[in-house]
Amino acid sequence: MPQDDSSPETDAKTKWAEDRTDWAEDRTVLANERTFAGWMRTGMAGVAIAVGLRAVFDEANPTWLPKAVASVFLLTAILIFWTARRNARTAHARLTAHHAESQSTRVFTVVAALFSMAAIAVGGILWAL
Repeated sequence: MPQDDSSPETDAKTKWAEDRTDWAEDRTVLANERTFAGWMRTGMAGVAIAVGLRAVFDEANPTWLPKAVASVFLLTAILIFWTARRNARTAHARLTAHHAESQSTRVFTVVAALFSMAAIAVGGILWAL
């Protein structure tokens, strides 16, 4: 005998399914934030490589060459920061947090901007040395 769609059992199953969907979306919201943080770490690794290259090849001739190579890593880091920001904001816009407390999209922009300014400052210091 088929069950009526308005039975208490059907209503409970529907509620459970909706809860599981909400929890999955919350996990995805939090995964998006972790992915953004991972890309920020990757960008900072580019900055660290730039500093390391400059230090290792300090005595290289011509002197501009290690600075130029380090600058490529710094520019790549900045590109990573802003690509991560764009992707995080895009994913965040498609998702709705139900029980998880998600970051504001402004946080993605502020972090990307601060890391970019730091990378530019590192580049200025490297070229000044």
